Amino acid sequence: MFNTIYDVIVVGGGHAGSEAAASSANMGAHTLLITMNLQNIAQMSCNPAMGGIAKGQIVREIDALGGYSAIVTDKTAIQFKMLNKSKGPAMWSPRAQSDRMRFSECWRTMLEQTENLDFYQDNVIGLLFENDKIIGVKTALGIALKAKKVIITAGTFLNGLIHIGDKTFGGGRAGESASIGITEDLVKVGFESGRMKTGTPPRVDSRSLDFSKMIEQPGDVNPEKFSYAEITKPLKKQRSCYMTYTSLEVHDLLRTGFERSPMFNGRIQSIGPRYCPSIEDKIDRFATKDRHQLFIEPEGWDTIETYVNGFSTSLPEDVQDKALRKVAGFENVKFLRYGYAIEYDYFPPTQLTHTLETKLIKNLYFAGQINGTTGYEEAAAQGLMAGINAALSIQNKQPFILKRNAAYIGVLIDDLITKGTEEPYRMFTSRAEYRTLLRQDNADLRLTPLAFKLGLASKKRMDRVLEKQLKTDLFVKFLVQTSVKPEEINPILEENKTAIIKQSMKLFKIAARPQLDFNDIRKLAKVEAFILENSIDNEIVEQTEIHVKYAGYIEKEKNQADKLNRLENVSISSKFDYSKVQSLSIEARQKLTKIQPITISQASRISGVSPSDISVLLVYMGR
Repeated sequence: MFNTIYDVIVVGGGHAGSEAAASSANMGAHTLLITMNLQNIAQMSCNPAMGGIAKGQIVREIDALGGYSAIVTDKTAIQFKMLNKSKGPAMWSPRAQSDRMRFSECWRTMLEQTENLDFYQDNVIGLLFENDKIIGVKTALGIALKAKKVIITAGTFLNGLIHIGDKTFGGGRAGESASIGITEDLVKVGFESGRMKTGTPPRVDSRSLDFSKMIEQPGDVNPEKFSYAEITKPLKKQRSCYMTYTSLEVHDLLRTGFERSPMFNGRIQSIGPRYCPSIEDKIDRFATKDRHQLFIEPEGWDTIETYVNGFSTSLPEDVQDKALRKVAGFENVKFLRYGYAIEYDYFPPTQLTHTLETKLIKNLYFAGQINGTTGYEEAAAQGLMAGINAALSIQNKQPFILKRNAAYIGVLIDDLITKGTEEPYRMFTSRAEYRTLLRQDNADLRLTPLAFKLGLASKKRMDRVLEKQLKTDLFVKFLVQTSVKPEEINPILEENKTAIIKQSMKLFKIAARPQLDFNDIRKLAKVEAFILENSIDNEIVEQTEIHVKYAGYIEKEKNQADKLNRLENVSISSKFDYSKVQSLSIEARQKLTKIQPITISQASRISGVSPSDISVLLVYMGR
């Protein structure tokens, strides 16, 4: 190992590091994964769940691109829900509760079965540079490990500082030491760094809770799964979560600890996630609310450890104890560990290119919370893309960049490097301009052909995608060409309180009615016969229904995306001197010089660059 020059070294074994190591190795790069503790690979440091609003779409995209996250989630899930089913399909988002211990174990097993991947347990305390390139890393044991590419996925470990009330101590997460040295080496060579904060709630003993006082939250009656691969199956049994509420009495007890809270006494000055605030932040910011939801989530099939979602806090332990006991069902609660806040270093992601390689140092990539994101899913997506691009660079191939109209992953990375972030970045469906195109149900149609070209998707997977597309097109064509008579369809229309027809009408128009779903259409003998004759499964039925009902929206977004792509094709040289374009606003010149956009389209998304600035650039470039 010590004399080997690896193709890729991945620093950190969290969700970003695990996906980075897997994609790099699966593309043929000799890869080394270095982590402080091999027992904690891909550990769920916070909530025991994957997916959710927009995050579920990202996990599906990772799977379509050949990543491991969805397969691991399916194999270790204890509950599955498709969120937002009452809304349009652009909003449908899969979410699974996971068995936390089995999740990490499954990840390690899959990584150990991956060719070209080595492992080493040690603490990276320094980086090795040669001119403007990185050539390796230095560990706590004084070992220099060389590589052509280095991907840093350090999570919350960079100079991590844990806060519980008036107690503060170094750590990357509870029970694990912080990582010292990497930030310092990066700052020395010119990188800009900052601090962010996140937090986690208490874990409690489920045997001490009274679930009869809570509201049961079961999984879906007919659960689906995350991965498109046939090697995983939907759950046949599930564990329920539960919901309860805080109260004004709970809020008053929490306020008694504010003077000792690091959030309010000035010890924590970094910014936490706006969309996942601590309980003390919630009762301070939303003082008129008399209660907040808490979701009680089991951490596995067999464990007593339970996650109190919604009660993230850094308040003193005695305050946590007194307040939580006043929550319905928690009167006799036993704590397994208290909630805490953690501060850590990050590097503003405007210092990166779309490949996640740093602009300042060649062959160095950042992925995950080091880029200012929050969440397993966002981290895993970045790791996957960094691993792919590191491997492609070694092979002297063109980089792999997803556009905003191709994937949520494309939106995520473009947002980070173009707009930057000053608070922990979380993905939402509202961040995507083309969310009708970027649905969770069609990630395989969008991305698996790309993964197949990269060598990350098998022929079997590709054949399944081609079959899905072919049969969906076939079914849509059948509906467009097939007519239905009034006597056949009117009883169904009357039953669903929608207007009857007086003459034959094409099935496509009938199926597009919002009052009907495809279970109604399948009541027609000719439709069910077509489905059986062509071996059309439920996934293809769903795909067809979405296409029929949302054809207008989908076509509109495709046209908008085509317009965007015209500007995406107008590239800007990395040597372009914005100071010479005097007609640009001062702010635009400063922002464009700092970020160095690669296309006019990217330039248009930079905060502070106006439409008139873009017009000036196009004129200056002779467009």
